[in-house]
Amino acid sequence: MDEELDDQQWELIAPLLPQQKSRGRPRVDDRRTLNGILWLLRSGARWKDLPAKYGSRSTCHRRLKEWQYQGVWERIRLKFLSNLDARGQLDWSQAFLDGSFVPGKKGARTSPMAGKGKAAPSIW
Repeated sequence: MDEELDDQQWELIAPLLPQQKSRGRPRVDDRRTLNGILWLLRSGARWKDLPAKYGSRSTCHRRLKEWQYQGVWERIRLKFLSNLDARGQLDWSQAFLDGSFVPGKKGARTSPMAGKGKAAPSIW
């Protein structure tokens, strides 16, 4: 199984990446860099183990962070989800919303354990 992005996948992703103005050195190819990031995420390897064919690990790491900050990963996720949905390849009956990560808002009850296990304040 080839783990590189195929042309069809790249055609969906490329327009979602931020356009960079050319300053100084030519920009390292986004497709190559993205394939490096995906290789790392799939393999679970360390950055220092990134194969040379994907270019500099510092470039891959920097773009991973930049693209996260710029919302690129979310745009890619939504693009692929909408593409699959349009082709009828998603089974929404198997989807669910997990709100366990949502923080409590003002007025939410505090934990029943709040304040327990703490020593009384000392004046000495």
